Amino acid sequence: MNIKIARQYTAFLPNIPGALNKFIDLFTKENINIIGIASEIKDDSGIVKIAVEVDKKISYILTNAGFTTVETPMLAIDLTDKPGELLALTKVLAQNNINITTVYGSTLGINKPSRILLNVSDATKAMDILKRENI
Repeated sequence: MNIKIARQYTAFLPNIPGALNKFIDLFTKENINIIGIASEIKDDSGIVKIAVEVDKKISYILTNAGFTTVETPMLAIDLTDKPGELLALTKVLAQNNINITTVYGSTLGINKPSRILLNVSDATKAMDILKRENI
């Protein structure tokens, strides 16, 4: 298992053509790779969550472009996609009183690499626990 601290930026976007394109373009211009993305649309606005692996904080870039954002640390966890892997991971976190508030990810197919992105109540503590438990 490979585990890292990543940053998630949550932004409010208008529900119009090109809004997501403009937002993503900011990351490209700064040469920042997006490792995860999720969104929800409600009527005329939406919320987009973008996860990145960068050491520097980039919220100022988004603010300067007119976006209201919230930055949160999250875990980027690479697992083998097989039955029980996600169960083991969530069980260890639950047993150690770590709350999972957001989860998204993808896989390339059974027994191939997958990446899970988690917002948790304490990212540093969760990472230490998962490394200690060798999940």
